Amino acid sequence: MRRNGRFIQTLTVIVCIVMFAVMLGGCQGGNVAGGGNGTVPTFKPGKYAGEAEGKEGTVQVEVTMEQADRIKNIEIVSQSETAGLGDSALEQIRLQIIENQTLNIDTVSGASLSSQAIIAAVEDAVKQAGGDLEALKSGTVKKAGEGKTERLTADVVVVGAGASGVSAAVTAADQGAKVIIIEKTGVIGGASNLSWAGKFYNSSVAVDNGVKVEVEKEIADWIVNNHWRVDSAAIRQYVTQSGETYDWLKNKGYETTFLNFGGEQLHVLPAYETREQLLRNMLAESVERNGGQVITETTAKELMTGSAGEVTGVIAEKADGTTLEITAKSVVMATGGYAGNKEMVKENFGFEGVNGGLGQNVGEGLKMAWAAGAKVPDNFGGQMLHQTLARATDKLKKEYSSFEASYPLMLTYLPNFMNVGPSGARFRDEAATLTSVAAANTSAFNGPYHLVIVSKSQLEALAAQGMSGVKAPKLPGMPPEFYADFQDRFTLDQPWTNIERVFESMVKNGDGYKGNTIEELAKNAGMDADVFTETFHNYVEATKTGVDSEFGKSKDYLQPMGTEGPYYAVIAEINNLGSVGGLLVNTKFQVLNDARVPVKGLYAVGLESEGVLFNDTYVGNGVGIGYSFTSGRLGGEHAAANALQK
Repeated sequence: MRRNGRFIQTLTVIVCIVMFAVMLGGCQGGNVAGGGNGTVPTFKPGKYAGEAEGKEGTVQVEVTMEQADRIKNIEIVSQSETAGLGDSALEQIRLQIIENQTLNIDTVSGASLSSQAIIAAVEDAVKQAGGDLEALKSGTVKKAGEGKTERLTADVVVVGAGASGVSAAVTAADQGAKVIIIEKTGVIGGASNLSWAGKFYNSSVAVDNGVKVEVEKEIADWIVNNHWRVDSAAIRQYVTQSGETYDWLKNKGYETTFLNFGGEQLHVLPAYETREQLLRNMLAESVERNGGQVITETTAKELMTGSAGEVTGVIAEKADGTTLEITAKSVVMATGGYAGNKEMVKENFGFEGVNGGLGQNVGEGLKMAWAAGAKVPDNFGGQMLHQTLARATDKLKKEYSSFEASYPLMLTYLPNFMNVGPSGARFRDEAATLTSVAAANTSAFNGPYHLVIVSKSQLEALAAQGMSGVKAPKLPGMPPEFYADFQDRFTLDQPWTNIERVFESMVKNGDGYKGNTIEELAKNAGMDADVFTETFHNYVEATKTGVDSEFGKSKDYLQPMGTEGPYYAVIAEINNLGSVGGLLVNTKFQVLNDARVPVKGLYAVGLESEGVLFNDTYVGNGVGIGYSFTSGRLGGEHAAANALQK
C-alpha cells in the first residue's frame, strides 16, 4: 500500500507540473499563435523563405522568426523593382514591419505594388512558420508626426516634382521667387524618368540639322485633326515656344539628343539612370539656392482658399504623419493626372487596359482644384494611349530568353495577322498596327483587349525564316526599350527558334488561347463561335482573292492562314501612358473656373493642363514630355510674376 501511495503522490506531482506548464503557456498567449486564447502554438522559430510578385518581377525574402510570432529580421534576397522608388519602398516596409511587429503597414506612395509585394512575401513566410497572420495584421503603426502641424510660407508652391513641376519651380525661382516644391514619392522626375523623347518644335539643334517645321501648317493641321475642340492659342504657344525649351534645358545641364524621326523633330532624353540627379541638380541650383525647399514623401491633401475664393496655399501630409500648411501667393498644380486610378479612367474614358504610367497619379490634384472652384473641362477624359502590349511577355521572360519571350508581343505590331475583338469579330484594317497611336486607339475603342490570330503554317514560317517568312513589311514599331536587350537578334530574317514551345507556354500561363480547330479556339477564348467562324472564313477568302471588302486591307498584308490547326490567339492590351487634361487653363497657365475666369492664385502645368491641346485622346508623338517641360517653364514664370507683383 505504501508503494501505491508513493506512486499516487509521484503521479500527482507530474500532473501538477504538466498543468503548471500548460497554464504558463496560457499566460504567454499574448505572443503565441492563437492570439492569446491559450491554445498550444503551432509556430516554429527559424528562417523561412517567402516570395510574391512585385511591379517588375518576383520579390524574395528570408524571414527570421522567434519568440512565438515575433519577426526578428527580414532579408530581401532578390528583387528587380524600380531603382530609387520600388527598391526604396521595399526597404521602408521591411524596417516598419520589424519595428512595429505588424503587417498592417501603409504602402509607399508611388510604389504600392512593390510595397504590397514585400508584405505578401513576408505573409508567405509567416504561413510556412505556422504563425498567426491575423495577429500580425491586427497591429497598427502610429506615425511620429500624427497630431502635429508645421507651417511654412513661400511665394510659389509647386505640387508635384515631375518634368513640369520641376521646370515650374526652377523658372519661378530664377525670377526671384521663394519656392517650395512638394512630391508625394521619394523620387524626382515622375513620368519623365520613363519617357523616351520630347518634341521641341524648331529647336536650334533641329534647325542646325536641316529639319524645320512649317509652323502655320502644323498649327492648322493640329486644330483640324482635333476637330477644332482645342485652344488654338495654347497650340500656337507650344508650337512657337517649345523650341526655346531645348536650349533652356541644355543650359540647365539637362541635355537632350536630336533625332530626325522620319521627318519629326524628336529630342531623346538623357540616359535613364542620370535623369533624376540632373533634375535634382536643377532644383538645387535654383530653388534651394534662392532659399526655397524641395520636400519629398509629402502628399497634398487640400488647397487653402481665402474669403474671396482665391487660392492661398496647400495643406499636405508628410510621411511621418505631420500636417504641413504652406501659404503662398501662387500655387502650381503639377500632379500628373489620374491614369493610375482605373475606376476614374473607366468612368471617364471607358478604357480598361494597362496603366503604363505612374501608379501614384490617382487624380487627387484634380479633385483638390475642382473643390477650389476649377472647371471640369468639356473634353475631360482623354488618355495617352500609345503602345500595344502582349499579356504573355512578363511570364515568358521567366522561362525563355527576352527575344523568345517577345514573340507574341512582336506579332501584335505586324499587319500580317488577323485581329479580332473579344466577340471574335474583326474591328480594323490591321495596318493600323504600323502606327502606335492608331493601333492603340482602334483597339481601345473595340474593348479591353484584342486577339491576334496565328495559324500553324504562320508559326512554321516564322520558325524557318523569322518575320520575313510572313512577309513583314518592316520591323515591329515597338519602343526601343522593348527590344534593347535583344537588338542583335531583332532582324526580319532571324529565325524564331523554339516558337511552338513559347506559344504553348503562353497558353499554359493563361495569356493566350489554342484550338485545334477554329471552333475550338473560339470556345477556349470565350468568343462567339458563330461570329468568329464567319469572320475567319471571310478573312481566309480575302487572303485568297487579295480583296478585303470589309476593311480594305492591302493585299500585301493578306497572308495565307493555311488549312489546318492548331490556331493560337495572343491576348493584346493597350498601354496608357497617362491621362490628358482635367484642368482648363489659359496661356498664362492660370486655372479657369466655370465662367472661364482665372481662379486667383491657381496655376496648372503638365498633363493636367494638356487638355487644351487635344480633343478626346492624345495623338502626339513626343508632345507629352515636350509640353510638360515647356508648360512648366512658362507656367512657373507667370506664377512667379503673380507672386512678386507689388
